[in-house]
Amino acid sequence: MSGASPPDAARVRLAALVDSLGLEPSAPSPCPYLPGRDSRLVALRPERLTPPFYRLFMDLNFRRLGAVVYRPACEGCRECRQLRVDARRFRPSRTQRRCAKRNVDVAAEAGRPEATEEKHEVYRRYLEARHDGQMSGSWEEFRDFLHEAPHFTREVVFRVGGRLVGAGIYDAGLEALSAVYFYFDPELSDRSPGTLNVLWLVEECRRRDVPWLYLGYYVAGSPTMAYKAGFQPHQILGDDGQWR
Repeated sequence: MSGASPPDAARVRLAALVDSLGLEPSAPSPCPYLPGRDSRLVALRPERLTPPFYRLFMDLNFRRLGAVVYRPACEGCRECRQLRVDARRFRPSRTQRRCAKRNVDVAAEAGRPEATEEKHEVYRRYLEARHDGQMSGSWEEFRDFLHEAPHFTREVVFRVGGRLVGAGIYDAGLEALSAVYFYFDPELSDRSPGTLNVLWLVEECRRRDVPWLYLGYYVAGSPTMAYKAGFQPHQILGDDGQWR
């Protein structure tokens, strides 16, 4: 069943404009999701990005990173598809309820993104624990990658007993929230901080009376993406631009 999207005419006009730019894909690099495949992206930097404008981009399979919007342009592969959760109808699974109970002592605070040395240290150790080697963990990367953001970007910070558990960057619009990036203290991974972050974002959608939570790309067959499908009900963006 297809869900409501921004006006089709506006999406079609933006799609035509993007096509007219003749964007050149990036050089191939190893795919972080599917072994043995190459990844390529097209990207552009909008002069002014507003929540409705970005929503149109997301419905064309774009994501935001800093001041840039991008989408995969891989040869022979269309597996990276946007996934969004129906926040109003969401009901947590047994595993998700256990996660919430396990983190009942965690305090969350939301506000404008702020780069600090404390957060950077957790970010750096998070990247080291992942061992993917695609990001350096430098202060400049941390500042520019996560904190060069439009005015509608927010950050949620999770703490337990004053200790930083993790922090998530998300974009807030009138009809959708979009998870941008989440990092956490790898020593606290038993708390399932990533799941906690998504549960908090669902509740933030409800507090704001926002119907959709965009979780970024879902790649069938990728273990690192499997958790997203556990948030039900959800919709996935098809090649025809329709949500199903």
